Formats: sequence, structure tokens, C-alpha cells
Amino acid sequence: MDHEDFTTPEHERTFAPQPPAHGRGFARTWWGRSWLKALEDTALEADQLRSGRALARSGAVGAVTVRPGRITGVVRDRDGTAHRADVLLQQFSGDEWDRFLEVTVDRAGHLAALLDHDMPPDLVEDAAAAGVELLPGIGDLEPECDCGAWDQCGHTAALSYQVGRILDQDPFALLLLRGRGEREVLAAVQDRTAARVEPTPAGALREEVRPGVDAVEAFATGYLLPPLPGLPPVPEPPRAAPSLGVGTSPSSDLLPSALEFLALQTAREARRLLVESLSSDLGAPVTEPPLAQDAVRLAAGDPDEDTVMRLASASGRTPDALALAVRAWRYGGAGAVSALERAWTPTHEEEARARAVVAAAWEAEEAPPLHGEGGAWTTPDGRARIGVDGSGRWWPFRREDGRWAPAGPAAGDPATALAVARGED
Repeated sequence: MDHEDFTTPEHERTFAPQPPAHGRGFARTWWGRSWLKALEDTALEADQLRSGRALARSGAVGAVTVRPGRITGVVRDRDGTAHRADVLLQQFSGDEWDRFLEVTVDRAGHLAALLDHDMPPDLVEDAAAAGVELLPGIGDLEPECDCGAWDQCGHTAALSYQVGRILDQDPFALLLLRGRGEREVLAAVQDRTAARVEPTPAGALREEVRPGVDAVEAFATGYLLPPLPGLPPVPEPPRAAPSLGVGTSPSSDLLPSALEFLALQTAREARRLLVESLSSDLGAPVTEPPLAQDAVRLAAGDPDEDTVMRLASASGRTPDALALAVRAWRYGGAGAVSALERAWTPTHEEEARARAVVAAAWEAEEAPPLHGEGGAWTTPDGRARIGVDGSGRWWPFRREDGRWAPAGPAAGDPATALAVARGED
């Protein structure tokens, strides 16, 4: 690995120590949680992860310095003994930086976000598609510690966990770790953007001219043409459904109130898609949701009772089950509904990985007794449950009237989700 140390301000950032993180999520932002998930997914020693997480939660990690290819910090044991810990990560090659920068300038959304000192989550996927992995994979993190451990130890694991909180503050720390500082990256992005809009040399332009309107004539008569109109403003959100009263009785299988509600929801969804498309280069692809999922989305729009009954019947749910699904939808959309209804079944490897995350979520003396099965963990009193989904998110549930009911949005770690399920957070 190339781990050359730099001392210039551009290539070195020092982050102040973080306070203890008991009783709440360890990382708050998408980038922080993604780093922790990559760390936990690729770790080989669950015991070292558990020890490192406990040290990091207790505030045992001092100031952390990030340089190209290296993270350095001092970690104190429970007895106060200080150890210098380093975690090394391969820097990008020149070719990898070229591909990353090309991905960035190819999409207007990525470019605008970077110039606004942010990094959008889908940049990870687009960079990976170009062969550039921003987040570490198996074996990518190389630990070094003066405690004498030959591989990952609790001190280097604690330092790695602390990086998740650092990325909460500044996601550009990940790019610095990969080899380039924020100003250097932004300057390269701006240079590539400018190069794409440089004027074509005059000679090349003359070679491409096709017969047509004379330029002098077009310029002289241009004032006769009106300017192009601007884009019309986005319409206000629709507030009322259209009236379908036409003086004739509907057929027996048609419910006018349901049709009016459907028209209103369609108009609202069309406006939402329009706003999204205007705020990005092409907008997200629109796919047709499954009937069971779309019924919950529609029910979340507060239709009348007759329409609710039809949506429940069409989606194969009772009205009570549909009401719980709507509550889940408001907490986290389709993912929350799938977690409530246990629509995802983990494989043996996925469940083993989730068990390791649960085991590392608390210090040994603080770990609550939980019964785990099929990707869900329940408290002994049967009143609270947490469930993991295929994306590694943890969903809180609590028992209500003999059913599991959603208790809040997803959390990045089991401890936070359980605190929400118990009503402690």
C-alpha cells in the first residue's frame, strides 16, 4: 500500500474527540452509517468489533487525524492506558481518480452536490459501477497498534468506529483518506466541467458548417423573434378531488368517492414526480409498485371509510392490518411496511451477520436479554421487538392489542432501535 504521510493543511485533517455515545445511534448521517455497515460487514472478528464499539461509545478515542491512506488516533483502555492506533486504507490510483471525477461530472446531481460541499449517496453506486469503491471492502482496512496485536484489535476497531462519526461531520474525509483533499477534488471537478464547455476552435467549426441560413442575416433579423418562454411554475399541490357528479347514477360496482380520491392522489403523485425531475438531470426511473404496496400508499392519503375497506380487501389485509401498514409507511415507506409484515427472510449468512451486529451493539454488562429468530429480536416480556431488513436497517416495534405495531423510523444500529421500541428515545 502507498501510505506516504503529508503535512500540508490540504492533506491533513484533525478532528476533535467526540463525547460518549451511550443510548443513541452511533452515526447519524447516511455516510457515517454506510462506513459502519461496511466495517461490520467486512470484519472477521466479532469480539474485536464489540470491544472497539464499547471503547468508542465510552469516549475513549482522542483526537483523530486523517491523511491520505491513514487514520491515526490515541485510544485509552478502561484502565487509562493509552495506545496509538492506525488504520490504513489503499489510496486511489490516478486512473481511479480519473474515473471517479468522470462519474462526478457526468451527472448534474453529483456535480451540484459536490460544489455545495456534500456527497450524494448514489455517488457510491455510480462510482462502484465505474470500478471505483469508495467504501472499504473485505481486507481493505489494515490495522496497526502499539498494543502488539498482529491484526485488528479493540483499539483499531474503536478508531474505525470513530470514523463513522467523523463522516457525520465531513464526508470529504473519506476522499482525503483515499488520497485527495476537498479543495483538490473540487478544483479537479471544476476543471473537467470547464473543459467540457470550452469553445470549439474556429477552424474545426468551419469544417462542420452545413448549408443553411447566413449567419449575418440571422443575426440581423433575430430581434424580430420573441425570446423563448421560461419554464412554467410548478403548480400548487391539489387540495380537493374533482367532482364526478354528472346527474346519472353510477354502476353498482363503482364507488364515486373512491374514484375521486384516486384522481386526487394521482394528481399529487404526478406533481411529486415533476418536482423530482426538475431538481435532477433525468430524475429517478419510475417503476410500478406491487398492488399490496400501492394500496398502503393510497391508504396513507386518508381516504374515506368505504375506500379504506376496498383497499384492505384488494391488498389481502384486514382494516386493522392496513392501518398498521399505513403507520409503518409514514415512518419509512415501502421498507417499513416490508419490515412490519416480515416480507424479507434473511439467509443463514445474513442472519449470522445480524447476530454479530446485535452482539456488538452493547457493552457486555449493558446487553439486554433478547430472543432472536428470523432476523427479529424480542425482549423477554414480549413488549418490544427490533427487526433488520436487507439493507441493514433496524426497525423498532412494540406490542399493541396482541399485534406488533411500528414504533418509529429505522435506526442504523440495534441499540437505538430497541430504545425507540421501548419508548426510551
